[in-house]
Amino acid sequence: MNSILSYFKWAFIVTAAGLVSSTVYGYFSFGISGALTFLFITAVLAVLEISLSFDNAVVNANKLKTMSHVWQRRFLTWGILIAVFGMRLVFPLVIVALAAKIGPIAAVHLAFAEPRAYAEIMHDAHLPIAAFGGTFLLMVGLTYFFDHDKDVHWLPWLEEPMARSASIKGIEIGIALILVLVFSGLVAEERSGDFLYPALYGLITFLGVEILSGFLDASQAKAAAQGGLGAFIYLEVLDASFSFDGVVGAFALTKNLLVIATGLGIGAMYVRSLTILLVDRKALSQFRFLEHGAFYAILVLAVIMFVQTLFHIPEAITGLVGAGLIGLSLWSSLRWRKLERLRQAL
Repeated sequence: MNSILSYFKWAFIVTAAGLVSSTVYGYFSFGISGALTFLFITAVLAVLEISLSFDNAVVNANKLKTMSHVWQRRFLTWGILIAVFGMRLVFPLVIVALAAKIGPIAAVHLAFAEPRAYAEIMHDAHLPIAAFGGTFLLMVGLTYFFDHDKDVHWLPWLEEPMARSASIKGIEIGIALILVLVFSGLVAEERSGDFLYPALYGLITFLGVEILSGFLDASQAKAAAQGGLGAFIYLEVLDASFSFDGVVGAFALTKNLLVIATGLGIGAMYVRSLTILLVDRKALSQFRFLEHGAFYAILVLAVIMFVQTLFHIPEAITGLVGAGLIGLSLWSSLRWRKLERLRQAL
């Protein structure tokens, strides 16, 4: 069996390359002070991305364990390219291009020639981004708990009624729509549509991905697709939803797109490595309530993204809440294992 550190080999390599490149870039741009500043910001962004994505890794592992070995490898290769270059570099440019109604070349020029204007456009686009990502993540969390086949409960007083209520068709969709309508009424009236429509698109995207995944996984004739392509698409959309808030929040630390992409990309590598570690070591089966903590963290993150459309919540708080729930679920899992061994010994 591979050592734990071996799972993070490529993450360590990318970390070293990213920190060195940021330092060199800062030195040739602004001298020694720029080198130190870029090095510090890159490291902070990497830590921020990792702290915000613990739950992402657990949920990824939950889905990844159903995928074939080939698609697991593709998730690590194609997926990381999409995550680092697609979501951390291309996605902000697309958002700015759409929001400012300019072409992609102009968006790239704006990012490097007028970073402050670029950051302001990204900040203004935060509301629809949070609405879309928050709704998608909300559906991910609700679907996990509203499942009549779910028989392991971390908080039985809450989860057992939710599992029983899963027999009510579309209950999770109804809850999501109620929250969307509540928050669309709370945001400023002139921006209500900027929240409502992206939120509905987030819901439609989740349902579309679920339908596509089910169709591909049900196709027995296509072994390559079964447990592969559908789950891969689901994971990429999930990663995108997790990334929205981190990408926008990064502009509070720096307006430099390359530094943001480098720092968040380093963090994304650790999330991918942690995901594979959880799958290979079968950690989800060893720690009974770890999944529960991750999905509670997703629900909290979804609500936080909605609340952030009304006022700012520091990313550090979001990361601490998620890490705290994961930590509690891990502690509960270890405690359950200890009690179970005592019961078996009696």
